[in-house]
Amino acid sequence: MRFGPIPVAQAPGAILAHATSAGGRKLKKGHVLTADDIAALEADGVGTIVVASLDPDDLDEDEAARRIAAALVTRNIEVKAPATGRVNLHAKTAGVFTVDRSLIDAINAVDPSITVATVAEFAAVNAGQMVATVKIIPFAVAAGLVEEVARLCGGRDAFAVHAFRARRVGLVQTVLPGVKPSVLDKTARITQARLARSGSVLSGERRTAHDEADLAAAIAEAATGNDLVLVFGASAVSDFDDVIPAAIRKAGGVVERFGMPVDPGNLLVLGSVGDVAVIGAPGCARSPKENGFDWILDRLVAGVPVSSAMIAGMGVGGLLMEIPTRPQPRERLSPAAKPVVHAVLLAAGRSSRMGGPNKLMADFDGQPLLARTARRVLASRAAETVVVLGHQAERARAALDGLAVRIVLNSDYATGLSASLKAGVRALPPEAAGALVILGDMPGISAADLDRLVAAFEEAGGQAIVRATFHGKRGNPVILPRALFADVEALTGDTGARHIVESGAADVVDVEIGEGAFLDVDTPEAMHAAGGVLRG
Repeated sequence: MRFGPIPVAQAPGAILAHATSAGGRKLKKGHVLTADDIAALEADGVGTIVVASLDPDDLDEDEAARRIAAALVTRNIEVKAPATGRVNLHAKTAGVFTVDRSLIDAINAVDPSITVATVAEFAAVNAGQMVATVKIIPFAVAAGLVEEVARLCGGRDAFAVHAFRARRVGLVQTVLPGVKPSVLDKTARITQARLARSGSVLSGERRTAHDEADLAAAIAEAATGNDLVLVFGASAVSDFDDVIPAAIRKAGGVVERFGMPVDPGNLLVLGSVGDVAVIGAPGCARSPKENGFDWILDRLVAGVPVSSAMIAGMGVGGLLMEIPTRPQPRERLSPAAKPVVHAVLLAAGRSSRMGGPNKLMADFDGQPLLARTARRVLASRAAETVVVLGHQAERARAALDGLAVRIVLNSDYATGLSASLKAGVRALPPEAAGALVILGDMPGISAADLDRLVAAFEEAGGQAIVRATFHGKRGNPVILPRALFADVEALTGDTGARHIVESGAADVVDVEIGEGAFLDVDTPEAMHAAGGVLRG
């Protein structure tokens, strides 16, 4: 192929390199110039034009792409018609994508003008999703290059979509004292949702003591009549001989692998009882967010063999924590370095349920409720207190006069609670390991209550969500670890931290602090009952 400017008179049959106009008509890039086009260009005074002229042994871009796509041996893949030198290939069914990397690398090494790109190997794909594309870079390539690619393909399987198959799955969960039934119920719901995309179902659930013998019996029972068994332990697996792997062996099975180079997902166990695969799920699998458990589950459901060697090869690309759903590595602090908690006091709301008066200006013991709450936060172990203001900001600022707080204005306070929460978290310094989120209208909260929450956060290494409770019922305040600050940015409307707390993104530590966790003052009646006097 020859490319460059030539006299317009010599251009019939050439391919237009750049869009242009001729006789009031727009000629697109890639257009094959006709005699009428040449006449129009000459009438417009155009003397030369940049074109691609094919040699006798050249194939135009569409034909070259079509032939290469036809040479690729695929399974469950639909090949689309060529256009602008590109052929797209789409999954015919939902499943797991596999690819012969060495073949694709060899094709792409033939000549820079010929390219094949695919989604990542072992990616879970949906029916209709584009999984690969053949793209010819110039307007044409030599037929010999295309023939070389065809020879490389030589009947080798290039890539495939291994269709998900509807499986019967048995679920076993172990229980220790203190494990709440609600956690187990939520795990079952999340697991069923994971299986739904393949049409698989939980055929039943067994809950047993976190004991090797009891668990072995439950695994053996679950392996009868099911295609796959999932085991969630009440305690994380810490050794090859720990309860879950030991129970698999005691049930007559074998353990293929304990541990995987994928984070989150390190503590996965893979084994089998007879022909039935058994996965000891890592704790992160209780969350719907992507983790190493998904990679193993998808492959098994799609009939892709999983071996210890395959798992060992997952390290490159296995650090999932940098994706938006898991923004930061969970770096553990040394025992001497306690995680630092900063407070975010939310005080930007309009008190709409109060019917007019600003509840934060209500009188409690001779001082505005906002100032009273701020003083209690300042008396706690929180390193700093950020107060988010919005509605009647100047009035609120005056109420805080003389207090060592840092004020942040939220101009979007009318859009709901999420805007204030985002403003407060954004204001925290890099050294803040957690955000103690406090609502301004909770008169029952004391500095001692806040200190108990901070102590629990420290005990958890700065990695868990800490939530105040009253008689086991969830309440406020709450401490969010820094790893979840990015999740705050995804909140919209009148939504607070509750959505993040219940998402399963991190362990939740509940701290019983008494009635103060539930006592707020949204209405005049509640304000009066709490001992406050509205001031307008």
